[in-house]
Amino acid sequence: MGFFSYVFGPKLYQEYGLDKRLYEPGGLERFGDQIISTLSLMWNISYYTSPFIVTFLYKRGYLVADSISSFAKFTTSIGIIVVITLCIRGFGRTQSKSYVKMIRAIEMSKLSSDEETKRALRKFDFDFSSWQVDFDARSVQGDDKKRQLLSASSRDSRQLRFANLPCKLAAYFAIHTFGIRMIYPGYIKILQNYLNSFLIEGRAKLVEEHNAVRYKVKTVDYNEIDSIFVDNRQNSLNGNTLVICSEGNAAYYEIGIMSTPLSLKYSVLGWNHPGFAGSTGAPYPEQDKNGIDAVVQLAIHRLGFAVEDIILYGWSIGGVSTLWASNLYPDVKGVILDATFDDILYLAQSRMPESLSGIVRLAIREYCNLNNVESIQNYNGPISLIRRTEDEIISEDNRIETNRGNYLVLTLLKYRYPSIFQTSQLTRMKKLLSRPVDPKNFSSNVFY
Repeated sequence: MGFFSYVFGPKLYQEYGLDKRLYEPGGLERFGDQIISTLSLMWNISYYTSPFIVTFLYKRGYLVADSISSFAKFTTSIGIIVVITLCIRGFGRTQSKSYVKMIRAIEMSKLSSDEETKRALRKFDFDFSSWQVDFDARSVQGDDKKRQLLSASSRDSRQLRFANLPCKLAAYFAIHTFGIRMIYPGYIKILQNYLNSFLIEGRAKLVEEHNAVRYKVKTVDYNEIDSIFVDNRQNSLNGNTLVICSEGNAAYYEIGIMSTPLSLKYSVLGWNHPGFAGSTGAPYPEQDKNGIDAVVQLAIHRLGFAVEDIILYGWSIGGVSTLWASNLYPDVKGVILDATFDDILYLAQSRMPESLSGIVRLAIREYCNLNNVESIQNYNGPISLIRRTEDEIISEDNRIETNRGNYLVLTLLKYRYPSIFQTSQLTRMKKLLSRPVDPKNFSSNVFY
């Protein structure tokens, strides 16, 4: 266990079982962390403002051969500061009992992957990038139907490949810069940094109160998914059923919907979308689909649940992941969609200028086609839909008749009962769904 293990070791957040809620670094380690964090922030700002910085330097005449030596001196100075700071932080970490125990656990996990070694490692909450992979979805042979679904979902719409090239380039740029972050605010690193203490506290509650076990799952596209499992099979009959929770666009399993099935003593498996908290990648549709697929594979092949004993539970945009999983695993026990929309295109267009409607449509359909209408028609099992009457995200001006969940219900009824729900019945049903809900007469409606 060399000094470099402390210099380049992961950030420690908490040691479970102690009275102190969060790990408190010593003076030298705290000083080193502050310097590294400041330099990292400066680098990120420079990266995102690089076009303006380069333009400024060019106009001032700094981008010439004579300036190379000055830039070399500057970068060398920064490099020396980084090296010294890392060494100071590393020495500070050697003085921390908790950090020394964590490093020992990490080193042991590299030598042996048995359950006892992993239990020792799970006593600590640290930077998840240094966690060993617990389950690799690539090791599981998928069936032909799943491969066909994955292949079909990854194809671009060929009719738009060469047409409208300027608009297509604009759409690509929009989605891959600000667009994906508008759709998934939880992917924004600044928000994650702000919520980090809440996420740590949420994980601690799951581990200490529910004996949760954290797993790192590798997907077929090499992303690493942060997931956590609460096993209630020995505590109640409901525990024999596993509820897999898919969170909303700005939610994480640490502070999300897992508490609902946990309160009923179900076994629960939560996960974070790609790019959220400890998960790597980005929440583009293909990566998200591979993410939920890997999580279900974990439940089946590692945790020992039969497909028939799994309920898929999705909140908001997590309903997209949930329905996709139901298409891959149609024999699941059931699907629950909470505050889920029919097609994200209509939500996106209503929030963007009308003049950009064409580009928005192109961007969504080509690069972020979150269409639950298609997915819900590919699943024929039990399904429950929960509509939030005060929903401000998938409704316009908080009007219940504009709730996009209404359209998802109508699609489901029309598909499953085509002989009953024809034009007149659909019109009547739409009026019924548009009526204000009287809390005194409130009752949950479940559609199967």
